[in-house]
Amino acid sequence: MPDNPVALHPLVMVLADRIRAKRADLPELADLALDEELAAVQGTLDGERLFIGNELHRCRGMRKLHLELARLGNGLQILHCVWFPDPCFDLPIFGADIVAGPAGISAAIVDLSPVKPTLPSGVEASLSSLAIPPFRQVRDLPGWGTIFSSYVRFIRPDGAEEEAWFVELVDSYLGVLSEAVRQSTPDSADSLSTIERYEGQLNYCLKQKRNDKTRRVLEKAFNPSWADAYIENLLFDNPPLPA
Repeated sequence: MPDNPVALHPLVMVLADRIRAKRADLPELADLALDEELAAVQGTLDGERLFIGNELHRCRGMRKLHLELARLGNGLQILHCVWFPDPCFDLPIFGADIVAGPAGISAAIVDLSPVKPTLPSGVEASLSSLAIPPFRQVRDLPGWGTIFSSYVRFIRPDGAEEEAWFVELVDSYLGVLSEAVRQSTPDSADSLSTIERYEGQLNYCLKQKRNDKTRRVLEKAFNPSWADAYIENLLFDNPPLPA
């Protein structure tokens, strides 16, 4: 995070470090090009300073690994992470988000989302064998949340114990995906399976763009055209046509 005199919420920091550790073990990990002005973004919202830090990578089987950390003044903090697969590989989309404020964590979500009607069989089997912590405050998904799997967990962690449970759950989901990445082999760019996965990822991105809360914050802190470009080109860019 740029110019960060205020410590982030412990859950945000711990989860970011856990994600980075899992990312470091992926095969053929490499940096993705990122405009300097997007690596460390600064703006103002309602008189408070807004900071956004972005990290972009790729690896074998995954076209984009995106981690975003944001902080508004001394209050709102956000961790946003999405790993998008290369449509030639039979892999799901990983997503995790945390929203923290002065009163604590208001939302935490993690999922391995399918880009076909069902998850890959190996991923499904691994997820079904995981022990899911008994979170006490389960939140309702948004109307566009049909893109998520049946294994999505959207909660408000109740105290430090549940925050630790959430970190371990995210770690488990990342472990399932990492193993699938290592085991996967690509289909041809023109195969029906690749095209189906491309269209499924495109639908995922289109549905995520319906999150008006994100758009309104960015529009207010910057301007509508900047917000559109940030969402369209960085947060949820459409997958390139398989080639």
